[in-house]
Amino acid sequence: MQIRIAWLAAVGLVFAVAARNSAQSPAAGSAPTAKAAAPAPDQAAIAQASEQDRQRMMTLLGIRELRPGVNGSGKGLHPVNYDESKADTHLPLPDPLRLEDGKPVTSAAVWWSERRPQIVELFNREVLGRVPAHVPKVKWEAASVTREKNGEIPVITKRLVGHVDNSSDPAISVNIDLTLTTPANATGPVPVIMELTFSREFMQELMKRMPQLAAQMKTSGPTWQQQALARGWGYAEYVPTSVQPDNGAGLTEGIIGLANRGQPRRPDDWGALRAWAWGASRALDYFETDPAVDARRVAIAGHSRYGKASLVAMAYDRRFAVAYISSSGEAGAKLYRHNYGEDIGNIAAPGEYHWMAGNFLKYDGPLTVADLPVDAHELIALCAPRPVFIGAGTTQGGDGWADAEGMFDAEVAAGPVYRLLGRKDLGTTEFPPVETALISGDLGFRQHSGGHTPGPNWPTFFEFASRYLQGKSEPVVAAARGGN
Repeated sequence: MQIRIAWLAAVGLVFAVAARNSAQSPAAGSAPTAKAAAPAPDQAAIAQASEQDRQRMMTLLGIRELRPGVNGSGKGLHPVNYDESKADTHLPLPDPLRLEDGKPVTSAAVWWSERRPQIVELFNREVLGRVPAHVPKVKWEAASVTREKNGEIPVITKRLVGHVDNSSDPAISVNIDLTLTTPANATGPVPVIMELTFSREFMQELMKRMPQLAAQMKTSGPTWQQQALARGWGYAEYVPTSVQPDNGAGLTEGIIGLANRGQPRRPDDWGALRAWAWGASRALDYFETDPAVDARRVAIAGHSRYGKASLVAMAYDRRFAVAYISSSGEAGAKLYRHNYGEDIGNIAAPGEYHWMAGNFLKYDGPLTVADLPVDAHELIALCAPRPVFIGAGTTQGGDGWADAEGMFDAEVAAGPVYRLLGRKDLGTTEFPPVETALISGDLGFRQHSGGHTPGPNWPTFFEFASRYLQGKSEPVVAAARGGN
């Protein structure tokens, strides 16, 4: 728990710098936090503007008030639940294999032609929002190319900038921050693991202000990047906040603001999760032009809020080959209908509502999770037949907010779609013991014994992903090719 508390407190401490440099927000409405520092002036202004925008959307939807999220400290009127015996809401899950007219989906053809588009439309309209039909184009530039070493392995690192055409509104500038590193001695194109992450400037400021946190985050073994290189793969780091600010005040900025020409959102317009996923797809566009990259074997990975965005990218862009979704929690791989950890009221709060479509607020106001026409298992099902690995830590270690069992249950419920498409599910419906890897099928899961960190599950993910990225076998994307 201490690592997660320290992390969230540190994010709040450096928010002012991050907001200026990368437009990144604190983890407002999140899990237990240490005593917060007084907000910087620009942080307070962003919070006020975000609340005003949320209130504007509530007015558009005719919502007078929203239910508060749970209190991560376990105190107050709405304490978080960390008791699994109280987590079952007994609400039936929407059936991913039943058409809206009630007819069952009995073939892959009906899934692709009818049921999958129905689920996509529900997520577009009610949960994540719609990407506009005409989003400005991106032109990629190599800002630098460096020959260096990561550990003992020679690599070539490209600092890339994706310049988004802003001729429609020159006041809004969007430049996608992407770094690509490949083995210098590779004899051909290599698989690449792309992680959604915070900017290097943000992390440097975080570590400088919180040396104890820096010591806790330091790994004793090889980094995930070094683990990729050891397999002969490359890695990439994409900064989502270079595409869209992580706050409600920024919804008239970034790619959402640019596509709307600086105007506020409509209720079914895209939120930050779709925008961040859009940026990931534009990175994949670039990989398809780079001869150093095997673009059919690009994996996407993300942790916490970026785990949510990575799952959205995997669901909507069928070119991604495999995904590692770490501690994504509510609005990610966790079932909304599983009452454990973060709940829908936290996502609808001023610090996180901007991740979603405006229409999503309805389900924390006049409606409830029982009225949601979809749930997280169907977001996972949209990834089928491509492999998805989901990981988390323990409640005791500090990751209860993400709800490991709620994410496991969502994978189980997505299993029938994988089986329909000729793939393998988790292979069990029983929640496994801690540190038990379920990776024999095309859906994978592991709960490590630590806290809110992806680190302990990286080796298991690499073992899982190697079946799809290693060698010359045809990647699963060949069965689900297409873009978003």
